[in-house]
Amino acid sequence: MTAAPAVLLVSDHVEGCVHVLTVPDGTETGRLTGRHLSEHAGFLALAGGRVACVDDRRGELLVLDPFGDEPVEAAIPVAVPAEHLACDPSGRWLAVTTGLGENAEPWSDLLTVVDRTTGDVARVRTRIGEPGVTVLGNGDPLVVLRHREPGALAVHRFTDLLGAPPGCPTVTPTAHLTLPDDGHGDAHDPYTARIFAATGEGVHQVSREGDTLAPRPLIPWKSPARGWYLRLDTRRPALWSTLRGGPADPLRWAEWTNQAWCHDLDTDRTTLTELGPGLVFRLALTKDHTAFTRIHPDGDELILLDADGETAHRAALPAMDGAPRRGGTPWEGVQRRAVAASPGSDWVAVTRGGHGEVHVFDARTGSEAARLKLDTPLDHGGQAMLRTQTDGAEGDPVGR
Repeated sequence: MTAAPAVLLVSDHVEGCVHVLTVPDGTETGRLTGRHLSEHAGFLALAGGRVACVDDRRGELLVLDPFGDEPVEAAIPVAVPAEHLACDPSGRWLAVTTGLGENAEPWSDLLTVVDRTTGDVARVRTRIGEPGVTVLGNGDPLVVLRHREPGALAVHRFTDLLGAPPGCPTVTPTAHLTLPDDGHGDAHDPYTARIFAATGEGVHQVSREGDTLAPRPLIPWKSPARGWYLRLDTRRPALWSTLRGGPADPLRWAEWTNQAWCHDLDTDRTTLTELGPGLVFRLALTKDHTAFTRIHPDGDELILLDADGETAHRAALPAMDGAPRRGGTPWEGVQRRAVAASPGSDWVAVTRGGHGEVHVFDARTGSEAARLKLDTPLDHGGQAMLRTQTDGAEGDPVGR
């Protein structure tokens, strides 16, 4: 196993607690109470093993140092409920969009931008919806919002937003590109300043040209299914997603098909791997494997793919009380799982929603190395991030 120490952050966003644990032994080295983190905005990796996240109840962007004596390094006021979180490649400039929260329809158009170096913060109004966000660097950063219905990539100069007057004024994009209306999933390659947006057509990619964006060729899914989630592989220039197919009716979620989709950005080669039926969504990247969890009424499992996209291991996961059932949706009032890994480690952590348990696996063997019991239930599965101080996870500048 890698010599670099690994630390696991587990957020029980319902209970309002963040556990900081060493892996694999589960020693608690820190704890935050009264902190209800946005599960949707997720965790954003910063340099030095630091992590950014948003407290949805207090309305604060938190910068955490899970390796330090005090976990909270900074707390910065932002608009909530947080939908998406991103930073530029340096980690200096951050943006937080707002979404539905516990509401049936989009209602907030607020965007918060933060300069971590100066401490400057500004809130502006953009467009009601659930926008994705990326922040391009190269000296004069750009904030790029991915909107739906109508679909578009809207470009704003970061300095313009940061210099906006108080009172949350409405801002107009300096440039925009049209997208299909069903965009969902964002990634940003900081080395080429390319942005990627997942739609039903495939992955739309654009590159920065000055203060605007230039379209590049569409990356096809090469499947009748589509991805709703995109992740940059920091170990090599590649994109990952899970392609979901099958019946559109969410009550028939147990019949959904799932494929792991990996697109090598250097060779334009796409690899598809069958994962099995049920609910598969977010993924995690270890040093040499890619981890997925699959929830299904006939049994849950952890699936580990090797560097070639071949299935290396499948490990059964114990059932969850309150798990999704046939005839109900897989996300309303049910328990779920979160999966976490670090590109600098072989450990994989999987939560067991409602049970307050975290299963720690060795990706090399696919075997369970430890089962950690927390004193909060992790209802709805919680959220988790695993880091080492030098894993390079900050090379993916979009919150997960």
